[in-house]
Amino acid sequence: MWLRVLGSAAGGGFPQWNCGCPNCRAVRAGSRPARPRTQSSIAVSADHQRWFLFNASPDIRAQIEAFPALRPGAGRATPLQAVLLTDAELDHTLGLLLLREAKSVELHATAAVRETLCRATAILRTLEAYCAVTWREVVPGAETQLGGGLSYRAFDVPTNKRNRFGPGREHGRVVGYRLTDANTGRTAVYLPGVQELTPAVLDELAGGDCLLVDGTCWHDDEMIRLGLAGKTSRDMGHLPIAGPDGSLRRLAALPAERKIYVHLNNTNPVLLDDSPERRTVEQHGVEVATDGLEVRLTS
Repeated sequence: MWLRVLGSAAGGGFPQWNCGCPNCRAVRAGSRPARPRTQSSIAVSADHQRWFLFNASPDIRAQIEAFPALRPGAGRATPLQAVLLTDAELDHTLGLLLLREAKSVELHATAAVRETLCRATAILRTLEAYCAVTWREVVPGAETQLGGGLSYRAFDVPTNKRNRFGPGREHGRVVGYRLTDANTGRTAVYLPGVQELTPAVLDELAGGDCLLVDGTCWHDDEMIRLGLAGKTSRDMGHLPIAGPDGSLRRLAALPAERKIYVHLNNTNPVLLDDSPERRTVEQHGVEVATDGLEVRLTS
C-alpha cells in the first residue's frame, strides 16, 4: 500500500491568508525553520496505478501537479479513481468543484455528508451540473472493495460539534477510514478529525500499521490564547495533542509502525521544526506530516 500526504494543514493552510499569528509570521519571513503546507488530503493506492483520494481540499489542483503519480496520461485519462470523504467540511469538499472537468466522479460519502453537500452547501448539486456523479454510500462497519486489493471499513467518529448548517443526521457526520491491502495484509487508518479518542475509536486504531491522526491544535485553548477565536479545539471538533486527556499520550502507547499527525492548524507550534512541542512529539515516536510525505507499507 502506498500513501501520499497531499496536504497536511487544517482549513486555511499554512500560512493562512488572513493570519498574522507567530507561526504564520515566522514561515512568511523565514525567521524560524518551517514549511508551508496546503489543506488536508491524502491519496492511497494498492498498486501505484489506481489512486483514491481521501477528502478533496481547495488545493487539489496544486496537490495533483506536485505528485507525478496523479497526473493524467494520454488525453484526459486520470489515475484518480474515486474520492472518499470523512465529513462535509469546506476544507475537505471544496476541491470537488475543481474536478468538474471530469466526465464522471465516483464519490464515497455517508448519507449525512451527502445530505449536507446537497441541501446545505450545494456543492454536490453544483458538481452534478458539470459532470456525472456516482454516489457510493459509506456505511460504517461495512467492508468495501475499492480496487487492486484495496478495501476500506469506515467507522463513526462521535462529535457534539454544532452543525453550522442546521439540524441534520447525527450519525455519519464524521467518519474515519481503516484501509486494508489484501496483497500484503497491511492496514492504515486515516482520521483527520476526532473530538475524543473513545474506546471504540481506539479499537479502530489498534493493530493499524500506519495511523494518520488529527493533530489540529497543541493546546485546547490555543486559538483563545492567541486572541484569534472564542472556541476551543474541542469546540471545533478536534482533540488537542497536549495534556493528560490529549491525543499524544494515547497515540504514543499504540504499537503502530508509523504514527503521523495530520490536519495541523496554522497556530500549532509543532509546525515549527525547532519548537519544544515538535521535539516532544518526536520523542514520543510520533511524526508531524509535511506535504509530500510518502508511506509505503509492504509485506
